[in-house]
Amino acid sequence: MFTVHALDADALESVRRTGKDVSGNPPVPYVAEGGEPVRCCLRDATPGERLLLFGYEPMLPAGPYREIGPVFAHAQACAGPAGDGYPADWRSRPQVLRAYDERGWIHPATRVHDGTDPVGELEAVLAQPGVVRVDSRNIAYGCYMFTVTR
Repeated sequence: MFTVHALDADALESVRRTGKDVSGNPPVPYVAEGGEPVRCCLRDATPGERLLLFGYEPMLPAGPYREIGPVFAHAQACAGPAGDGYPADWRSRPQVLRAYDERGWIHPATRVHDGTDPVGELEAVLAQPGVVRVDSRNIAYGCYMFTVTR
């Protein structure tokens, strides 16, 4: 069994409140065309939703594998993810399952899944000794999607 985590709520609230992302850049207001992966509620956007595009740094220990990348989130607070488990809208989407150890270093269990069995692939990665977390990332752009822990 595993737990799925959306992007950090405090980091998102800070972006909304201050108008600055982790790098000090202003978030870009964006009106969804539909299909954009919204990281605050772990689903695809519907056309017309008001989003923010900004730089996000997943919460890893300080070290060489911390990185910042673009994410979409709702411009205003939302209800968050609907339900538990692997996000329904993203089940058939191929993803990189980037595994990390307790230091926040990338673990060799990292793999790409083709979207046919994301839950099985994720469970296999989490079962590897030393893996404490897995970040799902967009295969084409490398963007952070969500985090999974045991």
